[in-house]
Formats: sequence, structure tokens, C-alpha cells
Amino acid sequence: MTSERDPAEELAELVSGFRVHLEWQARAGASAVPAGASPAPPAAAGIDVAQVDADSALDPSDDAARARPTLEQVRADLGDCKRCKLAPVRKNIVFGVGDPRAALMFVGEAPGAEEDRRGEPFVGRAGQLLDKMIEAMGWTRDAVYIANVLKCRPPGNRNPQPDEVAACEPFLARQIDAIAPRVIVTLGKPAAHLLLHTTAPISALRGRWQSYRNFRVMPTFHPAFLLRSPERKRDTWADLKQVIAELARLGVATPRPAKV
Repeated sequence: MTSERDPAEELAELVSGFRVHLEWQARAGASAVPAGASPAPPAAAGIDVAQVDADSALDPSDDAARARPTLEQVRADLGDCKRCKLAPVRKNIVFGVGDPRAALMFVGEAPGAEEDRRGEPFVGRAGQLLDKMIEAMGWTRDAVYIANVLKCRPPGNRNPQPDEVAACEPFLARQIDAIAPRVIVTLGKPAAHLLLHTTAPISALRGRWQSYRNFRVMPTFHPAFLLRSPERKRDTWADLKQVIAELARLGVATPRPAKV
């Protein structure tokens, strides 16, 4: 028999989901709901709004830093997520791992069986290969940040479905905002399609610099694909060498020399 959920718990979950959705829309540039424009908030008594705006404009980087969420806030908002149909079949939410201020971020597809069991992304065979790729670039696993499009494992490791991606997308966007990486490497088709808003095949996207908002993005093949098609490792390494060069151009120091 299925027990009824606490109405207060359901309401809290709806409010949390709606707040995340509104934050995502705001970052995308929306300033009003479909019913019409939102009125400007009234100026507080005794405050010169024009002067406040002028003062804020003096150091926009500080404003941007203050506006960024922290990973702890994003994880707290995610909670024990039940926003899609994957919740009943997962073992663990797989949020992400690594340096919360990493200059280099990797975004994959979804957790597999081992990731679901341990609650950490890329810890299976594909993860071991990714670790070798990261080390060859002159980085370490704990110096980068690793996340996935989905936070929960799809049954049988099937491809993410649109409703599942839609439920997780705002949280990945906020993770990226919190970390503010200099370069994002997307691993495989789902991650590239989500961030780049395209349906082009990964073979056409890889090796070419793209943009996600103000972030530099390099799409490449997923390590799981490379395990099945090792002949494409050379192409992937060519993509990663472009990332190494771009980070050097941006003045980002690597923990140790890359194997170029």
C-alpha cells in the first residue's frame, strides 16, 4: 500500500522547485512572467536609487561574486530531490565532486551503477579513464570539478529523457554559476546538447570552441565511448590539448606539467 505524503512536505518541495525555476529564468534573461511585465520595486525611503546603482557599477565583479550561489546552497536546494521519475529507482543523488572554485570543469551525462552506489561521479571504468585524461592534462581530480547533466542514475544506464534533463538543468546551471570555471569540457552528446542548445552530432561539435553564456566550452567524446572506441582517443587528446593551451592563455596555472 502506498502511504500518503505529508501535504506540508509536498508544498515545500513545490515551492523549492518553483524558486529554482524562477532563478533559472532570471539568469536566462527573463524579467517578467507571461502575464505581463513586472513593476519596478519602489525605492526605499531615504535612499537615492540612482546613487546606489552608480556605486554598484563601480565594481561589477564584486556584485557578480556576491550574486553567485555556493555549492552548499545549491545542494541544500536540491535536497532529497523527487522532481522526476528517477527518484524511486536511484540509490544516491550524485551531485558533483572537486574544487568549488575550479578553473576547469567537466560535465558528463549521468551516473552509472558504481556512481549510484557510491554517490560520486565518474568512479567506474569510465571514471578511471577520465582520471587519466585529467592527469595527462597536468591536473588532479581534486583540482577540477566533475558533474553530470543528471544527478540520478537512469535505469539500465539508458539515455537521459527530456523531463529528467529539465528537472536537473537548473541545478547544473547553478553549479556552474557557483564554480565559475574558466573552461568547461562537455563529455558526450547529452552534456553538449544541453549546454549548447544544439542537436548536432558530437562528432561535428568536438574540437571546436563553443560558448555557454560567458563560459568557454570544449565538447569532446565521453570516456565510456572511448572504452568502446579506443581509436577515438587520439581525437579526444587533440581536444584536450586545446583546453590546455586555452587555460595557459588565460593565465591559469596547472598543478603539474601536462603530457603534451
